[in-house]
Amino acid sequence: MAAFHHSASYTGRFAPSPSGPLHFGSLVTAVGSYLQARSQGGRWLVRIEDLDPPREKPGAALQIVRSLEAYALHWDGNILYQSRRISAYREAVFRLIEASHAYPCTCSRRDIETVAVLGPFGFIYPGSCRHDPARGSHHNAAIRVITHDHQIHFEDGNFGCVNQKLSSEVGDFVIKRRDGLYAYQLAVIVDDAHQGVTEVVRGADLFDSTSRQIHLQRLLDLPTPRYLHLPIVTDAKGDKLSKQTRAAPIRSDRPIPALIEALHFLNQDPPAALAYASLDEFWQWAIKHWSSRTLPKVLKIPFQNQYTA
Repeated sequence: MAAFHHSASYTGRFAPSPSGPLHFGSLVTAVGSYLQARSQGGRWLVRIEDLDPPREKPGAALQIVRSLEAYALHWDGNILYQSRRISAYREAVFRLIEASHAYPCTCSRRDIETVAVLGPFGFIYPGSCRHDPARGSHHNAAIRVITHDHQIHFEDGNFGCVNQKLSSEVGDFVIKRRDGLYAYQLAVIVDDAHQGVTEVVRGADLFDSTSRQIHLQRLLDLPTPRYLHLPIVTDAKGDKLSKQTRAAPIRSDRPIPALIEALHFLNQDPPAALAYASLDEFWQWAIKHWSSRTLPKVLKIPFQNQYTA
C-alpha cells in the first residue's frame, strides 16, 4: 500500500487488551477507527492495554499484532504497551491526591453493596471513606477520585449529545485498585494525552466510561479528544462478543470476507466486486468511501457469520 501523507490535525488509535486473540467485534472496532483516521489523512496508533495480568493470556499481544498485520491494518510509530507506563499512572494518582481530588478507600464490594443504591451503571459508591477519612487510611487501600454532581456534557460523533451527573449516577470511582493495579479509566486518559490522540473511536460498551474520563482529564488539565462510539457486536443471545464469552478468533488466512462483513456491519455498503479485491484494493476503496454519518445509531447489533481461525 502506498505511504500515507499524514495530517498533523488527526490522531486516532486502536487499544485492545491482550486477554485473547482478535474476534469479529474487535475487528469492527479496529476497522472503524482505522478508516476514520485514514479517511482524514490522519495517524493511526496501536496501544496494547496490558494492565491487568490476571485477565491476560500468554502470547495474546503477539497474536493481536500478527492479526493486524495479516489484515493490512498498518499502524504508525511504535506500539505502546501500558505495562511500561506505570510511572506515568503513579504520577497522575499522586497529583490527584495532592490536589485533594482523590482519597484512599478500604471498602470491600460487600461493604458497598450493603449500603449503596443501585444505579444505571452499578452500585453508586456512597462516599464512605471520603466522609470518614479514618476508614481509608490503611496501606492496602484503593484510590477513588471525587466526583461532583454538575453535568458533564460531550457530543458523540455517532450518538449525539450526552449528559451525565457522575456523583448521583456513578459515585466516586476507583483509579487505583487495592491490589496495586491502575484502573482503565485513569490509564486510558493519561495515554491518550501522551500519544496526542485527537479522536477516540471505540465500541459502545465503553460509552458510559466517557464522562468519567472527561472528569479525570479536567482534573489533570489534559486535553479532551472527540469521541465516536461504534455499535457493539453481539451473539444471538444479545451478549457482547468477547474473549470472556468465547468469541471465535478471526481468520488470518482469509481477511477479505471478514473485512467486508465488518463494512456491512458499519453500514458502509461495499460493492460485491470487493470480494475479489486484494487487500490493497480493499483498503483504497474503504478509505475513499468511508462515512461516519452512515454508522448505525443503535448500541448493539447481532453478528450472524463466523470467521474463525
